Amino acid sequence: MIKRLDDFSGRIRIIGILLFFIAGVLIYRLIDLQIVNSDYYREKAERQYTASQIKSPIANRGIIYFREKDGKIVSAAVIKEGYKLVINPGVLKNSEDIYDKISAIIPVDRDDFLKRAKKENDIYEEIAHYLDSDKAKAINKLAIEGVNVVPEQWRFYPGGNLASHILGFVGYQNNDRVGQYGIEKSYEDYLRETGELSTGNSFAESFLGLSRELFLNNLEDKKEVILTIEPSVQGYLEKALEKVVVQYSAEGAGGIILDPKTGKILAMAAKPDFDPNFYNKIEKPALFLNPLVSNRFEMGSVMKPLTISSALDNGSITSQSTYYDNGYLVIDNMRIENYEVKVRGKVDIQTVLEQSLNTGAVFAMRQLGKENFRNYMSDFGLGEKTNIELPDEINGDIKSLNSPREIEYATASYGHGIAVTPLGFAAAFSALANGGFLVQPYIVEKAENKPIIKRQVIKNETSEEITRMLVKVVDKALLGGTVKMAHYSIAAKTGTAMMPFENQKGYSDDYLHTFIGYAPAFDAKFLIFLYLKKPQGVQYASHSLTPPFMDITKFLLNYYTIAPDR
Repeated sequence: MIKRLDDFSGRIRIIGILLFFIAGVLIYRLIDLQIVNSDYYREKAERQYTASQIKSPIANRGIIYFREKDGKIVSAAVIKEGYKLVINPGVLKNSEDIYDKISAIIPVDRDDFLKRAKKENDIYEEIAHYLDSDKAKAINKLAIEGVNVVPEQWRFYPGGNLASHILGFVGYQNNDRVGQYGIEKSYEDYLRETGELSTGNSFAESFLGLSRELFLNNLEDKKEVILTIEPSVQGYLEKALEKVVVQYSAEGAGGIILDPKTGKILAMAAKPDFDPNFYNKIEKPALFLNPLVSNRFEMGSVMKPLTISSALDNGSITSQSTYYDNGYLVIDNMRIENYEVKVRGKVDIQTVLEQSLNTGAVFAMRQLGKENFRNYMSDFGLGEKTNIELPDEINGDIKSLNSPREIEYATASYGHGIAVTPLGFAAAFSALANGGFLVQPYIVEKAENKPIIKRQVIKNETSEEITRMLVKVVDKALLGGTVKMAHYSIAAKTGTAMMPFENQKGYSDDYLHTFIGYAPAFDAKFLIFLYLKKPQGVQYASHSLTPPFMDITKFLLNYYTIAPDR
């Protein structure tokens, strides 16, 4: 028994010695932290909490502007100043009571606050952002230990959703804030602060008792990017797209308005879109991609004017050329049909456009020849990028035209089997409106906004001829000629295309509706391209997209006070 007591006492002594040793180490570390090396650790803490500020001082990020029609600039992306609420969980007492006091001033998620407040080994948690000075003062008046409001700056988009696919946003990448998507991404290096930075920080100001100083060199040299986007035109386009999406329960819609002579983009939008101020609330990042430059579509019958203008330009056909229409063709054991499979007999090329006959497009392609057809489509830029100043642009896909099979050329002649981005197609179609030139689109103003002409695709007289034909399409055929404008000529074409399956060969039961046109037709100031993806309850693009196209056209003619041309 005595031996057991001795053993037990020995163990107690050993444990006591260990505890004394551990306590000694802790006391030494405390002295080291607070007295001996306090400056070192304070500096280390500062560096830790200011890393993101030093990497990307958002305060000096360049501003992005829109340009109004009268030349005035309007802010599209700016830096906004305010305050954020931060806490030191290690010194908080009675978190429930603190939450009640704070939530009476600003909305704060209760569960999130209490979860953060319980991190006793943590010394810094950010609770709320973007507070104005009144809210900040009210919280400061509470005088709660471990609760502070400190200045912050952030990227702000005054227009909300307006032009979100063009602008993109500034988001976090590791500890850095960088431009993601849109102009924010493509002009990241230019917009970033380039001056030197000497700074205190939120942590230091709140909990280390250090004064916060921010010195940014060359603030007066802050960069700016001025877009060609006209905000009123952009807003009108977005409302028109939103309306047609809701009306036909469509999966999405998009549109482009540009000057076909110069390539200057006045508006570009897609629905659904997002508010870049709250990008972190979007669950599907794919929504951030701009489908007008990052998605390809088989465009359908809007391709027919390109096919026919190529054959006209080559001299293979004239507008009076005729063929015999049986309502269908069989090529390489595949059947091609018109939307109404009926025998029309002798048909001229003007009728091909007015009635949108697939067989007529194939006739024009055959007269032109496969090699010439492929060369014209390539010259129209359908297989390349436009080189717009936006990121994530993809090229068109016309690889099927490398095939020896005639069926590939036949279907391409009316817009199936080849896929193009909306912007790529709008640029190609602009050649019909501007005298035959492929002009590079642009969305950022430069010192000299001279058009960049890539090449001449068709002759000027061909451009005039196809324009005359497309004006007749609107005046005589589009909704029975009911949308003809008495004092303005409009050249336009619609398309209704089956959509291919995404993950397998073949075509689904879904459709893409397209509409493209320009006005005034013989001195075009605007080219408008619209698409509607998977609309419900409407069969043809002529019914779904004619109303928004005409509304936008009338708005533009009035807004820019364009003189009548007839």
